[in-house]
Amino acid sequence: MLTWLLSLFGRRPRRADDGPIDEGAAYAHSYGDRTGEVISVEPMPEPEPSPRARGDLTGEILRRAFEQKLDERKKLTS
Repeated sequence: MLTWLLSLFGRRPRRADDGPIDEGAAYAHSYGDRTGEVISVEPMPEPEPSPRARGDLTGEILRRAFEQKLDERKKLTS
């Protein structure tokens, strides 16, 4: 019964012939073989903060931006 219960959790009873393993074998067991899939990349530059993030978005700027969008929409429909 105990063997069956341990098998549910992926553990098996330790056998007497299982000796200690070396560091390389333990690493390979834990992480697998090393592949060339990992590449180094340059970090992306930080984007410019928006007026909202800087805290200087005023009602006037917002009104002008809204009017500009409305004007662009009118141009598309005309």
